[in-house]
Amino acid sequence: MNVGIIGSGTMGSGIAQVAATAGCQVKLYDTNQAALDKAKAVLEKVLSRLIEKGRIDADEKERIQSNISYVDSLKDLSDANLTIEAIIENLDIKKKVFSELEGYVADDCIIASNTSSLSIASIAASLQNPERCVGIHFFNPAPLMKLVEVIPAIQTSEVVLQKSIETISDWKKVVAVAKDTPGFIVNRVARPFYGEALRIYEEGIADFATIDWSLKTIGGFRMGPFELMDFIGNDVNYTVTETVFTAFYFDPRYKPAFTQKRFSEAGYLGRKSGRGYYDYSEGATKPSPIEDKGLAEKICNRVLVMLINEAADALFLNIASAEDIDNAMTKGVNYPKGLLAWADEIGIDKCVTALDRLYDEYHEDRYRCSLLLRKMNREHKTFF
Repeated sequence: MNVGIIGSGTMGSGIAQVAATAGCQVKLYDTNQAALDKAKAVLEKVLSRLIEKGRIDADEKERIQSNISYVDSLKDLSDANLTIEAIIENLDIKKKVFSELEGYVADDCIIASNTSSLSIASIAASLQNPERCVGIHFFNPAPLMKLVEVIPAIQTSEVVLQKSIETISDWKKVVAVAKDTPGFIVNRVARPFYGEALRIYEEGIADFATIDWSLKTIGGFRMGPFELMDFIGNDVNYTVTETVFTAFYFDPRYKPAFTQKRFSEAGYLGRKSGRGYYDYSEGATKPSPIEDKGLAEKICNRVLVMLINEAADALFLNIASAEDIDNAMTKGVNYPKGLLAWADEIGIDKCVTALDRLYDEYHEDRYRCSLLLRKMNREHKTFF
C-alpha cells in the first residue's frame, strides 16, 4: 500500500513510522524542508535506540527507513491509496489542504484526518467526493500507543470505513470506532480527569502535587492530571477543552478552567516550556504532596465518578460500544481500568449516589447523573 502523510511534526512522523514498519511505501509531506530534515533525523535516532534495546536489528532499521521518502509537494502523493493529514488543528487550513489534495490523488484514494476534536463531516464537505473521507485518530506517541480511533462522517461510505478499519488493524493497532461528535471517545470521556482536578484545586481542597498523588496512589493512574497536562502541553489541552465545550453548545460538563487558561496565557505550558504546574528547570525540586489517605480517597473518588459518568453518557448517546469505550481509555490514555468495567466493580448504585450527592451540593448541571446510569441502577444491570 502507498501511504501519504501530510505534516512531518511529531504525530505525522510517528504515523509514518507505523505505516513503514507495517511494510507500506510512505511519502511524508511537509512544506518546510527543515521540518522534513528534522523528521528524518528523529527517525534515525528512534530506530537506533530500538536497536540498542534489542527491539529491532540493523536490517529492520534499514527496511523501515527505505520505506519512507520525504517530499515537499502535495503532487508527490498522487499514487497514494491512503493519505492521513496530521497538521494544525484549524478547520479552514485542513479544508484547503484536502481540497487541493483531492485534485492530485486517484478517485479511490482514502483521504483521512488525524484531527483530535474537529468535525469529520465539516472536513469531508471540502471534497468533491466526501464519501472517501474518514477520521483516523492516532495517539501520541503513535508508534507506542496501541489505540486508533476511526471516525466515519455521515458522508463516509461503508467501503471506506471497513477498508480503514482493516488497514489500521493490519498495522497492529487496536481500532475503536467512534461517532463523529466532539472529542470522539477519548478526548470527550477524559475531560473530567483534567477539568474536575482543576476544579478541586480552584476550590482550595488540595494543591497540584496532592491531587496528582491521590489519583496515582488510590486510582492507580500512571500520571496525575497536572503531570499529564504538563506533558501534553497546557496550550494544547486547554484548546481541546475549549473546542469540546464550544462544540457541545457550552455544556457545563466541559467548561474550561480559568487556572489552565491563565497558565497557558502566561506561557507556563509544561515540560516543553520548562514550567507548567511544576517547575522543570534544572535543579528544581518538585513539591511534596500531603499524604492524607482520607483526602486522597475523596479526591480520587470525585474525579473517577465524573469519568464514569462521562463514559456512561457516551454509551447512552451511541458514541461507541462499551467495549470500544473501555478499550479507548485503557489503550489510548493508559487508564488502569476501563471506566465502564470500573463502574461495575464499584457498583452502579454507588456511582449514582456519589453523583447525586455532588449535584445536591453544587446544584450545577455539570454534576447531572447520566440517564443510562440511573436507569441501570433502577434495573440492577451492569455494563459487562
